[in-house]
Amino acid sequence: MISLFRTLSLVNLLLLGIIAVLLRLGIFLDPPQHLDFSIFESYASVLFNIPTENLFSVETNLVLALVLTLIQALIFNSIVNEYNLLGKHSFLPALMYVTCSSLLVHFLVLTPALICNFLIIWMLEKFLSIHRKESALSTMFDLGMIVAIGSLIYLPFVAMMLLLWICLIIFRPFNWREWIAGIIGFAMVYFFIAVAYYWTGSFERLEKFEVPLAIGFKLVHIDIYNYLVLIPLALILFLSIISLQQKLYRSYVHIRKAFLLLFFILIFSLLSFFIASKYQVYHFMLAVPATAVFMGFYFISSNKRWFYESLYLVLVGCIMFFQFF
Repeated sequence: MISLFRTLSLVNLLLLGIIAVLLRLGIFLDPPQHLDFSIFESYASVLFNIPTENLFSVETNLVLALVLTLIQALIFNSIVNEYNLLGKHSFLPALMYVTCSSLLVHFLVLTPALICNFLIIWMLEKFLSIHRKESALSTMFDLGMIVAIGSLIYLPFVAMMLLLWICLIIFRPFNWREWIAGIIGFAMVYFFIAVAYYWTGSFERLEKFEVPLAIGFKLVHIDIYNYLVLIPLALILFLSIISLQQKLYRSYVHIRKAFLLLFFILIFSLLSFFIASKYQVYHFMLAVPATAVFMGFYFISSNKRWFYESLYLVLVGCIMFFQFF
Protein backbone atom coordinates (compact mmCIF):
# COMPACT_ATOMS: atom_id res chain seq x y z
CA MET A 1 0.00 0.00 0.00
CA ILE A 2 2.70 2.50 1.01
CA SER A 3 4.72 1.66 -2.11
CA LEU A 4 1.80 2.63 -4.33
CA PHE A 5 1.50 6.03 -2.69
CA ARG A 6 5.22 6.76 -2.90
CA THR A 7 4.59 7.78 -6.52
CA LEU A 8 2.20 10.21 -8.22
CA SER A 9 -0.57 8.38 -10.03
CA LEU A 10 -4.21 9.06 -10.79
CA VAL A 11 -5.00 5.57 -9.50
CA ASN A 12 -3.98 6.82 -6.06
CA LEU A 13 -6.92 9.24 -6.09
CA LEU A 14 -9.34 6.33 -6.28
CA LEU A 15 -7.39 4.34 -3.69
CA LEU A 16 -7.33 7.34 -1.36
CA GLY A 17 -11.12 7.61 -1.48
CA ILE A 18 -11.52 3.88 -0.83
CA ILE A 19 -9.13 3.98 2.12
CA ALA A 20 -10.90 7.04 3.56
CA VAL A 21 -14.24 5.22 3.46
CA LEU A 22 -12.77 2.01 4.94
CA LEU A 23 -11.21 3.95 7.82
CA ARG A 24 -14.67 5.38 8.60
CA LEU A 25 -16.64 2.21 8.01
CA GLY A 26 -17.32 1.69 11.70
CA ILE A 27 -19.08 5.00 12.20
CA PHE A 28 -20.96 4.70 8.88
CA LEU A 29 -22.36 1.31 9.90
CA ASP A 30 -23.13 2.40 13.46
CA PRO A 31 -23.66 6.18 13.35
CA PRO A 32 -24.38 8.26 16.47
CA GLN A 33 -27.98 9.06 17.26
CA HIS A 34 -27.43 12.81 17.24
CA LEU A 35 -24.66 15.23 16.27
CA ASP A 36 -24.52 18.96 16.94
CA PHE A 37 -22.43 21.27 14.84
CA SER A 38 -21.96 25.01 14.78
CA ILE A 39 -19.64 26.66 12.30
CA PHE A 40 -18.99 29.64 14.62
CA GLU A 41 -18.32 30.12 18.31
CA SER A 42 -21.35 31.27 20.30
CA TYR A 43 -20.21 34.91 20.43
CA ALA A 44 -19.89 34.95 16.63
CA SER A 45 -23.06 32.99 15.89
CA VAL A 46 -25.05 35.82 17.51
CA LEU A 47 -24.01 38.05 14.64
CA PHE A 48 -24.35 35.55 11.82
CA ASN A 49 -27.60 34.08 13.21
CA ILE A 50 -26.73 30.51 12.27
CA PRO A 51 -28.50 27.77 14.31
CA THR A 52 -26.24 25.80 16.62
CA GLU A 53 -28.30 22.60 16.69
CA ASN A 54 -29.61 20.27 14.00
CA LEU A 55 -27.73 22.15 11.30
CA PHE A 56 -27.15 18.84 9.48
CA SER A 57 -28.55 15.36 9.79
CA VAL A 58 -26.21 12.69 11.17
CA GLU A 59 -25.71 11.13 7.73
CA THR A 60 -25.02 14.50 6.10
CA ASN A 61 -22.62 15.38 8.89
CA LEU A 62 -20.57 12.20 8.38
CA VAL A 63 -20.47 12.50 4.58
CA LEU A 64 -19.48 16.17 4.72
CA ALA A 65 -16.69 15.33 7.17
CA LEU A 66 -15.41 12.68 4.74
CA VAL A 67 -15.57 14.99 1.72
CA LEU A 68 -13.89 17.89 3.53
CA THR A 69 -11.13 15.61 4.78
CA LEU A 70 -10.43 14.34 1.26
CA ILE A 71 -10.35 17.90 -0.11
CA GLN A 72 -7.97 18.95 2.65
CA ALA A 73 -5.76 15.92 1.97
CA LEU A 74 -5.42 16.80 -1.72
CA ILE A 75 -4.66 20.48 -1.04
CA PHE A 76 -2.20 19.47 1.66
CA ASN A 77 -0.54 16.95 -0.68
CA SER A 78 -0.12 19.65 -3.33
CA ILE A 79 1.56 22.05 -0.88
CA VAL A 80 3.96 19.43 0.50
CA ASN A 81 4.95 18.43 -3.03
CA GLU A 82 5.27 22.03 -4.20
CA TYR A 83 7.83 22.79 -1.49
CA ASN A 84 9.44 19.35 -1.77
CA LEU A 85 9.27 18.71 1.98
CA LEU A 86 9.64 14.95 1.56
CA GLY A 87 12.31 15.13 -1.11
CA LYS A 88 10.08 13.43 -3.67
CA HIS A 89 6.66 14.07 -5.15
CA SER A 90 4.18 11.47 -3.99
CA PHE A 91 0.68 10.87 -2.64
CA LEU A 92 2.03 9.92 0.79
CA PRO A 93 1.11 13.27 2.41
CA ALA A 94 -2.53 12.78 1.37
CA LEU A 95 -2.53 9.18 2.60
CA MET A 96 -1.02 10.15 5.95
CA TYR A 97 -3.49 13.04 6.28
CA VAL A 98 -6.49 10.79 5.69
CA THR A 99 -5.09 8.18 8.07
CA CYS A 100 -4.40 10.67 10.87
CA SER A 101 -7.85 12.20 10.36
CA SER A 102 -9.39 8.81 11.13
CA LEU A 103 -7.45 7.96 14.29
CA LEU A 104 -10.23 8.73 16.77
CA VAL A 105 -13.99 8.59 16.41
CA HIS A 106 -14.16 12.26 17.39
CA PHE A 107 -12.21 13.10 14.20
CA LEU A 108 -14.78 11.45 11.93
CA VAL A 109 -17.55 14.00 12.34
CA LEU A 110 -17.93 17.62 11.29
CA THR A 111 -16.29 19.80 13.95
CA PRO A 112 -14.89 23.34 14.22
CA ALA A 113 -11.37 21.89 14.36
CA LEU A 114 -11.92 20.13 11.03
CA ILE A 115 -12.99 23.42 9.44
CA CYS A 116 -9.97 25.18 10.97
CA ASN A 117 -7.64 22.67 9.33
CA PHE A 118 -8.35 24.43 6.04
CA LEU A 119 -6.90 27.54 7.67
CA ILE A 120 -3.87 25.70 9.07
CA ILE A 121 -3.10 24.29 5.63
CA TRP A 122 -3.50 27.77 4.13
CA MET A 123 -1.21 29.20 6.81
CA LEU A 124 1.35 26.48 6.14
CA GLU A 125 1.51 27.43 2.48
CA LYS A 126 2.02 31.11 3.37
CA PHE A 127 4.66 30.22 5.97
CA LEU A 128 6.63 28.19 3.44
CA SER A 129 6.42 30.90 0.79
CA ILE A 130 7.61 33.71 3.01
CA HIS A 131 11.31 33.15 2.32
CA ARG A 132 10.77 33.93 -1.38
CA LYS A 133 9.43 37.44 -0.77
CA GLU A 134 11.42 40.64 -0.48
CA SER A 135 8.79 41.96 1.93
CA ALA A 136 6.50 39.83 4.08
CA LEU A 137 4.21 42.65 5.22
CA SER A 138 1.20 41.59 3.15
CA THR A 139 1.71 37.91 3.99
CA MET A 140 1.87 38.58 7.72
CA PHE A 141 -1.22 40.80 7.51
CA ASP A 142 -3.07 37.98 5.72
CA LEU A 143 -1.90 35.45 8.31
CA GLY A 144 -3.18 37.65 11.13
CA MET A 145 -6.59 37.81 9.45
CA ILE A 146 -6.60 34.03 8.97
CA VAL A 147 -5.93 33.48 12.69
CA ALA A 148 -8.74 35.91 13.57
CA ILE A 149 -11.19 34.11 11.27
CA GLY A 150 -10.14 30.80 12.80
CA SER A 151 -10.76 32.13 16.30
CA LEU A 152 -14.34 33.00 15.28
CA ILE A 153 -14.83 29.36 14.33
CA TYR A 154 -12.88 27.81 17.21
CA LEU A 155 -11.47 30.14 19.86
CA PRO A 156 -8.34 28.11 20.86
CA PHE A 157 -7.14 28.74 17.30
CA VAL A 158 -6.06 32.15 18.57
CA ALA A 159 -2.91 30.46 19.94
CA MET A 160 -1.71 30.15 16.34
CA MET A 161 -0.98 33.88 16.46
CA LEU A 162 2.34 33.04 18.12
CA LEU A 163 3.30 30.98 15.07
CA LEU A 164 3.48 34.17 13.01
CA TRP A 165 6.38 35.48 15.05
CA ILE A 166 8.06 32.08 15.25
CA CYS A 167 7.89 31.91 11.46
CA LEU A 168 9.56 35.33 11.22
CA ILE A 169 12.31 34.24 13.60
CA ILE A 170 12.99 31.12 11.54
CA PHE A 171 12.74 32.53 8.01
CA ARG A 172 13.27 36.30 8.10
CA PRO A 173 15.70 38.92 9.40
CA PHE A 174 14.15 41.19 12.00
CA ASN A 175 11.79 43.85 10.65
CA TRP A 176 9.48 45.45 13.20
CA ARG A 177 6.88 46.27 10.53
CA GLU A 178 6.48 42.58 9.70
CA TRP A 179 6.10 41.77 13.40
CA ILE A 180 3.16 44.12 13.87
CA ALA A 181 1.53 43.46 10.47
CA GLY A 182 0.03 40.22 11.79
CA ILE A 183 -1.41 42.01 14.83
CA ILE A 184 -3.00 44.63 12.59
CA GLY A 185 -4.50 41.94 10.36
CA PHE A 186 -5.90 40.14 13.41
CA ALA A 187 -7.32 43.34 14.90
CA MET A 188 -8.85 44.35 11.56
CA VAL A 189 -11.16 41.33 11.53
CA TYR A 190 -12.40 41.99 15.06
CA PHE A 191 -12.79 45.68 14.28
CA PHE A 192 -15.21 44.90 11.45
CA ILE A 193 -16.97 42.34 13.66
CA ALA A 194 -17.43 45.01 16.36
CA VAL A 195 -18.81 47.44 13.77
CA ALA A 196 -21.24 44.76 12.57
CA TYR A 197 -22.37 44.16 16.18
CA TYR A 198 -22.98 47.88 16.58
CA TRP A 199 -24.96 48.20 13.35
CA THR A 200 -27.15 45.20 14.13
CA GLY A 201 -27.60 46.04 17.81
CA SER A 202 -26.21 42.67 18.86
CA PHE A 203 -24.16 43.80 21.88
CA GLU A 204 -27.02 43.10 24.31
CA ARG A 205 -27.42 39.56 23.05
CA LEU A 206 -23.67 39.08 23.22
CA GLU A 207 -23.70 39.65 26.98
CA LYS A 208 -25.54 36.35 27.46
CA PHE A 209 -22.59 34.32 26.22
CA GLU A 210 -19.45 33.43 28.11
CA VAL A 211 -16.15 33.48 26.27
CA PRO A 212 -15.13 29.80 25.90
CA LEU A 213 -11.62 30.50 27.14
CA ALA A 214 -10.04 29.15 30.31
CA ILE A 215 -6.26 28.98 30.37
CA GLY A 216 -4.94 26.20 32.59
CA PHE A 217 -4.48 22.47 32.97
CA LYS A 218 -7.55 20.29 32.98
CA LEU A 219 -8.20 17.27 35.14
CA VAL A 220 -10.25 14.97 32.93
CA HIS A 221 -11.18 11.34 33.10
CA ILE A 222 -9.60 9.44 30.22
CA ASP A 223 -10.38 5.85 29.29
CA ILE A 224 -6.97 4.55 28.17
CA TYR A 225 -8.61 1.79 26.11
CA ASN A 226 -10.05 4.39 23.72
CA TYR A 227 -6.57 5.72 22.97
CA LEU A 228 -4.59 2.51 22.47
CA VAL A 229 -4.84 3.23 18.76
CA LEU A 230 -2.25 5.96 19.34
CA ILE A 231 0.48 3.41 20.16
CA PRO A 232 1.28 2.57 16.50
CA LEU A 233 1.19 6.31 15.73
CA ALA A 234 3.67 7.00 18.53
CA LEU A 235 5.99 4.31 17.15
CA ILE A 236 5.83 5.81 13.64
CA LEU A 237 6.57 9.28 14.98
CA PHE A 238 9.51 7.92 16.98
CA LEU A 239 10.92 6.29 13.84
CA SER A 240 10.29 9.54 11.97
CA ILE A 241 12.40 11.46 14.49
CA ILE A 242 15.23 8.98 14.01
CA SER A 243 14.97 9.31 10.22
CA LEU A 244 15.00 13.10 10.48
CA GLN A 245 18.13 13.04 12.64
CA GLN A 246 19.89 10.79 10.15
CA LYS A 247 18.84 12.36 6.86
CA LEU A 248 17.54 15.88 7.30
CA TYR A 249 21.01 17.42 7.54
CA ARG A 250 21.53 16.53 3.86
CA SER A 251 18.54 18.63 2.84
CA TYR A 252 18.47 22.30 1.84
CA VAL A 253 18.42 24.88 4.60
CA HIS A 254 14.85 25.87 3.71
CA ILE A 255 13.66 22.26 4.19
CA ARG A 256 15.33 22.06 7.60
CA LYS A 257 13.69 25.34 8.60
CA ALA A 258 10.33 24.07 7.30
CA PHE A 259 10.51 21.00 9.54
CA LEU A 260 11.41 23.20 12.50
CA LEU A 261 8.33 25.28 11.76
CA LEU A 262 6.21 22.12 11.47
CA PHE A 263 7.45 21.05 14.89
CA PHE A 264 6.20 24.33 16.38
CA ILE A 265 2.88 23.99 14.53
CA LEU A 266 2.49 20.55 16.11
CA ILE A 267 3.38 21.84 19.58
CA PHE A 268 1.00 24.80 19.43
CA SER A 269 -1.78 22.61 18.00
CA LEU A 270 -1.47 20.37 21.06
CA LEU A 271 -0.85 22.99 23.75
CA SER A 272 -3.67 25.29 22.62
CA PHE A 273 -5.96 22.61 24.05
CA PHE A 274 -5.26 24.04 27.49
CA ILE A 275 -6.84 27.41 26.70
CA ALA A 276 -10.23 25.90 25.84
CA SER A 277 -12.88 25.98 28.55
CA LYS A 278 -14.20 22.50 27.76
CA TYR A 279 -12.52 19.17 27.12
CA GLN A 280 -12.98 18.42 23.41
CA VAL A 281 -11.07 15.50 21.91
CA TYR A 282 -11.66 16.83 18.41
CA HIS A 283 -9.30 19.71 19.26
CA PHE A 284 -6.33 17.48 18.44
CA MET A 285 -7.50 17.38 14.84
CA LEU A 286 -5.49 20.59 14.52
CA ALA A 287 -2.30 18.53 14.87
CA VAL A 288 -3.09 16.35 11.84
CA PRO A 289 -1.28 18.39 9.11
CA ALA A 290 2.06 18.56 10.94
CA THR A 291 1.80 14.94 12.09
CA ALA A 292 1.08 13.80 8.53
CA VAL A 293 4.29 15.42 7.24
CA PHE A 294 6.43 13.74 9.90
CA MET A 295 4.81 10.38 9.19
CA GLY A 296 5.24 10.86 5.46
CA PHE A 297 8.96 11.58 5.90
CA TYR A 298 9.47 8.24 7.60
CA PHE A 299 7.48 6.23 5.06
CA ILE A 300 9.17 7.84 2.06
CA SER A 301 12.70 7.48 3.47
CA SER A 302 12.43 3.96 4.90
CA ASN A 303 14.06 1.18 2.87
CA LYS A 304 12.66 -1.94 4.57
CA ARG A 305 9.47 -2.47 2.64
CA TRP A 306 8.18 -5.40 4.68
CA PHE A 307 8.55 -3.36 7.87
CA TYR A 308 6.94 -0.07 6.82
CA GLU A 309 4.12 -1.84 4.99
CA SER A 310 3.43 -3.99 8.06
CA LEU A 311 3.61 -0.97 10.35
CA TYR A 312 1.04 0.93 8.30
CA LEU A 313 -1.27 -2.09 8.16
CA VAL A 314 -1.04 -2.38 11.95
CA LEU A 315 -2.04 1.27 12.29
CA VAL A 316 -4.98 0.83 9.89
CA GLY A 317 -5.99 -2.38 11.65
CA CYS A 318 -6.00 -0.65 15.04
CA ILE A 319 -8.09 2.24 13.71
CA MET A 320 -10.73 -0.12 12.30
CA PHE A 321 -10.66 -2.44 15.33
CA PHE A 322 -11.33 0.32 17.83
CA GLN A 323 -14.12 1.71 15.67
CA PHE A 324 -15.96 -1.59 15.72
CA PHE A 325 -15.06 -2.77 19.21
